[in-house]
Amino acid sequence: MCGRFQQSSDLAKLEGRFAFAAEGVDYRPRWNLAPGQEALVVRLQEHGRQGAMLRWGLVPAWAKEEKLGYKMINARAEGIADKPAFRGPFKRTRCLIPADAFYEWAVAKGGRQPYRLARADGAPFALAGLWDCWQGPEGHELESFTIITTQANALVEPIHERMPVMLASGDEAAWLDPASPAAKLEALLRPYPAKDMAAALVSKKLNSPAQEGPELIKAVEPDKGLFP
Repeated sequence: MCGRFQQSSDLAKLEGRFAFAAEGVDYRPRWNLAPGQEALVVRLQEHGRQGAMLRWGLVPAWAKEEKLGYKMINARAEGIADKPAFRGPFKRTRCLIPADAFYEWAVAKGGRQPYRLARADGAPFALAGLWDCWQGPEGHELESFTIITTQANALVEPIHERMPVMLASGDEAAWLDPASPAAKLEALLRPYPAKDMAAALVSKKLNSPAQEGPELIKAVEPDKGLFP
């Protein structure tokens, strides 16, 4: 699964990297984004790629209750086109979720230990996401998103059996393209190459979603049991 990620690059840098318009986006760098919080997503709108702040935890348009979103922070890639909560967004409302890293936790003697996982070159990347718009009983609208996960690659697998889908930069346009056939989209939902990623043990302060700031990603003593 993916239960926490880092989205801390400067907004202008993200605009250039993902070619979207950010007018009116209330973005601030985050090092410890958690479910239920707002994050920047990039989606294809009538006038091109647009940035928007959406809540993490998909509330499907048909949901009776808003709290369903807390169960929908991730969507498994396997069979995604047929699952009631995700098949509509998979067809119509896909998005990119800019990220600098994501976190997974390993079970250690001293408790749950977070690892920061990122591209080896340190560049931001796009997680594959879906979004939807839900209308509450009093008429208010909520836009929310989920992160798609797939089986872990060789780097992530010692920590967790699942990982978020990190799209190759050359696949981002196809992911957003409404004309992309389902078979092509499903083929993009694969593990990112382990050789192009890096893992680092980071502060246990990340265990609390109340903690925030760049000091959280400072690498600490490596766990020799996981990474020789």
